[in-house]
Amino acid sequence: MPTSIQNEIEALPPHLSVVVPAYDEVNRIGSTLTRMMDYLDGQDYTYEILIVDDGSTDGTLDLVKKLSGDHEQVHLYHYDGNRGKGYAVRFGMLEATGNYVLFSDADLATPIEEVEHLFEAIKQGADIAIGSRDVAGSKLEKRQSAFREFGGKVFNRLVQMMAVPGIHDTQCGFKLFTRVACKNVFGRCLVENFSFDVELLYVARQLGYQIAEVPVRWHHVEGSKVVYLSDNKRMVRN
Repeated sequence: MPTSIQNEIEALPPHLSVVVPAYDEVNRIGSTLTRMMDYLDGQDYTYEILIVDDGSTDGTLDLVKKLSGDHEQVHLYHYDGNRGKGYAVRFGMLEATGNYVLFSDADLATPIEEVEHLFEAIKQGADIAIGSRDVAGSKLEKRQSAFREFGGKVFNRLVQMMAVPGIHDTQCGFKLFTRVACKNVFGRCLVENFSFDVELLYVARQLGYQIAEVPVRWHHVEGSKVVYLSDNKRMVRN
């Protein structure tokens, strides 16, 4: 291939950027990153994965470095101090260069394959497609405890009344944006803790973006860093 053509191809943005926030995820990030790379390597579009290490102290950083190796599509970002999930996601989303930008939780509770369903919603006109566990067609392969499910439903009912009416599941960590929507929304967000999902959806609504809530497969993974009573109170206050 002529050098000039090769350089033009390399200069094109990837079709998909995947942002993964990680804080002390040494027990989960390895399988997540491997599964993402295996799946995305098999697709007919280009991609990049951005791991944002949110001040981990447990070896997460070294493990990601080891697994990514010569995989040039994987980019690792690290800063000292635990700034919060909202900060980490915003950092990665603003660094991403893809035509479409997905953020996914490090536990991969929603399988990476589900991104194709979000793409379909984007193709049909949405600017933002969010995975949902609480709309028709969703499949909860392993449920949370009854206490956590009840707490989540109460929280979302309050959120619908106060901020984003009509959105049934704001907290599923699997959301896809067009590049323009990504930069405009996250460039205005300020919340650094777990309530960032509500803020970004509120900002998106204020900017007039169309949001599609898409049913996805989801399974509960032990080890969540959300403490329901204290974090839900803090989310509502924010």
